Amino acid sequence: QVQLVESGGGLVQAGGSLRLSCAASGRTLSNYAMGWFRQAPGKEREFVASIVWSGGTTYYVGSGQGRFTISRDNAKNTVYLQMNNLKPEDTAVYYCAATTRHTYYSPPSYNYWGQGTQVTVSS
Repeated sequence: QVQLVESGGGLVQAGGSLRLSCAASGRTLSNYAMGWFRQAPGKEREFVASIVWSGGTTYYVGSGQGRFTISRDNAKNTVYLQMNNLKPEDTAVYYCAATTRHTYYSPPSYNYWGQGTQVTVSS
C-alpha cells in the first residue's frame, strides 16, 4: 500500500503561484510513476502532469505545459507541482496518484490516490 497526502492548495489571484506537495509513505517509489490530476465541478478528472520516480522523466498536457512543473524529492519521498501564472480555469481539486503501469495519462491506470487539495484562482 502507498499512502498519499496532498497539501499546498488554497486561494490565489489570477497570475499568482502555488506549490502543491504530495507526501508518500508505505512503499519505496522506485517502481512507480507519480501523477497530478485535477477535477473541476461537473467535469471529469483530467491529467495534469506525471513523473517517473526512477530517472525523473516528466510528462505534461497542454493546459499546464509551460506553466506547471512537476518534480520529486527522493529524500523526502515527496512530489511537487509548481504552478505559475494561474488562471481561473485552473480552479479544481488537485489529486496526487501513484501507478506501476506505464499509461500515465489515464486515471484508471493509477493504483493509489490522495484525498485531494482545493485550488481556487480568483479573477
